[in-house]
Amino acid sequence: MAQHQVGESEHHESPEGTRWIWMVFWLLLVITGVEVGLGIAKPALLMGGEQIVGTSYLNILFILLTLVKAYYIVAFFMHLKFERGNLIWTIALPAVILIPYLTFIVLTEGNYINFMLN
Repeated sequence: MAQHQVGESEHHESPEGTRWIWMVFWLLLVITGVEVGLGIAKPALLMGGEQIVGTSYLNILFILLTLVKAYYIVAFFMHLKFERGNLIWTIALPAVILIPYLTFIVLTEGNYINFMLN
């Protein structure tokens, strides 16, 4: 049989066992529970009159919590956290640039439409 040597680019460390899967699962469950609880309760403190980029603090908090959940899903369940740095930056850099830009556009345009309808 032919000997297969693992090249440097093919080798990456990933955690053993299933403990890390359950830790990420529980973290995502807690974050989702917080989002659902805030969505049901809609605290007046976060829904107040002051707005950032045309939206309430609650919507900003939802966006941030969703980005945290997206990070954990991509990093652990898609195994990106255990890849080489260049691959991580190749995938993450466009997202780091585009997500805030697109979020700003959606919130600004949504506020403009709301302004024009009132």
